[in-house]
Amino acid sequence: MKKTLLGALASVSALAAYVPAHAQVETEAPPVVEGAQPVTVERIKIHGAALEGNLEGNAVDRDALVFLPPSYEKAPNRRYPVVYALHGFFIGAEQWSKEIHAPQAFEGAFALGAKEMIVVLPDSKTLHNGSMYSSSVTTGDFESYIARDVVAYMDAHYRTLPARESRGLVGHSMGGYGATRIGMKHADVFGSLYVMSPCCLGARGAPPKEALEGLAKIKSREDLAGQHFMVTATFAVAAAWSPNPNNPPFFVDLPFEGEGQSEVIAKWAANAPFAFIDQYIGNLKRYRAIALDVGDQDGLRMDTAKLHQILNAYGIENTFEEYPGTHTSKLGERFQNHVLKFFSETLCFEERCGS
Repeated sequence: MKKTLLGALASVSALAAYVPAHAQVETEAPPVVEGAQPVTVERIKIHGAALEGNLEGNAVDRDALVFLPPSYEKAPNRRYPVVYALHGFFIGAEQWSKEIHAPQAFEGAFALGAKEMIVVLPDSKTLHNGSMYSSSVTTGDFESYIARDVVAYMDAHYRTLPARESRGLVGHSMGGYGATRIGMKHADVFGSLYVMSPCCLGARGAPPKEALEGLAKIKSREDLAGQHFMVTATFAVAAAWSPNPNNPPFFVDLPFEGEGQSEVIAKWAANAPFAFIDQYIGNLKRYRAIALDVGDQDGLRMDTAKLHQILNAYGIENTFEEYPGTHTSKLGERFQNHVLKFFSETLCFEERCGS
């Protein structure tokens, strides 16, 4: 039974292996591009109707960073595609912007020839440091928050091109999982998809011993202070994938040994994209383009490659790059030289676009 439990917790292990015990990691800044024009950064709040009534008390009015391209103020009649960029576990939008070296990386991308677009960094950090971009009464429906609430807000408040062909979705790590999950289910909203080092695609590995020993000790929110990272990550996954509105104070079911364990394990397994991707092949075929990338020193490279192989097996056109780097080392360079270039080449920049 213990072996089965470890397999169920593997998705948490995938998070823990690549997230440091602090909220910000140092990443390499891309080279400054001479002549790059400044973008405008706006820090806003976006109301999440999909998050109302969540049992954790996570904020419903949430932070977001909006990066407007250099020409936005100068061309008041021009409309722009929008790229939605999802952050990883343990951080929020502000920290994410530093990890990808925004706005420098965006300014560099435009200076190097990428067409101008709006880039949005929504915040999905929760009580347990990550929403998993999933739908849960405990955390709130972050899947719909991204795909519906954030997109609707941007279309209502900025000069966007409000069509799926002009919307891109990208994410890294937990955000890569989110881009995969949301991308599969909401092809009616987004037109191009870029998945970076996605975590939690399928079960593998085992959590540290501290996670199993620590879970039983947690009786209140105060007990979470100072716990091993794997303990808080386990609560995050449980809040997203095995919520229980009748089990205060955390409103989750944890996979303890005994009665109910198999049900929790089944719920967790059902949220692995490798388990449900076959149901969404028609949606994935709608995308104008799909790109995957991962560092050659990233422990998530095998799962990323497997996702590429699955797409190939179904005849879904996609590109896959394994570049020299770790899980986080090249994020700024990837955005400057690859991510925005990809969306520049695959999104629609016209008022009328066909599917």
